[in-house]
Amino acid sequence: MRRRYVLILSVVVLVAIVGLSILLVTRQPVSATSVPSALVGKAAPDIRGSQFGGGTFSLKSERGKIVVVNFFASWCGPCQVEEPNLITFAWQQHRKGVAVLGVVFNDTIDAAKAFDAKWDTRQFFPSIADLNGSFAFHYGVTSPPSTFVIDAHGRVVAELLGPVSAAQLNNLVARVRA
Repeated sequence: MRRRYVLILSVVVLVAIVGLSILLVTRQPVSATSVPSALVGKAAPDIRGSQFGGGTFSLKSERGKIVVVNFFASWCGPCQVEEPNLITFAWQQHRKGVAVLGVVFNDTIDAAKAFDAKWDTRQFFPSIADLNGSFAFHYGVTSPPSTFVIDAHGRVVAELLGPVSAAQLNNLVARVRA
């Protein structure tokens, strides 16, 4: 009787493992959802502050470039999923008139700096802290990751919720340039 129980349990575990493996292999790639935003078509609210590692960032000084602003937090699982995608995108676009900015959302500075250090983000794009939450407030951000694409004239052209992919951002930038 015990042998039969072990056999049945083994078959159940094997079926569960095979089913989970099939699910993981066939799932769609992670991508953010484009959402209607009250900011689309309007001037992007200003963002300026001290970059991690020194220097300052000002959205107004980036006029003439397409800017991707990503609100993130170290504790956010989807932010960890998207970080390699943001780095890839920033690397692909850094000589093509596109800037990327990370903005810390509802996180400690130490944790956010550790997150940046873990991914070695600074060599690809700067991050700044939103100390009093005013940037998030003006952009209407309620949870990370939230990403905004701003055209060369300083207007918001898209808002994406959830983890973005490099392909998704590349497609958006191509449409903005067209």
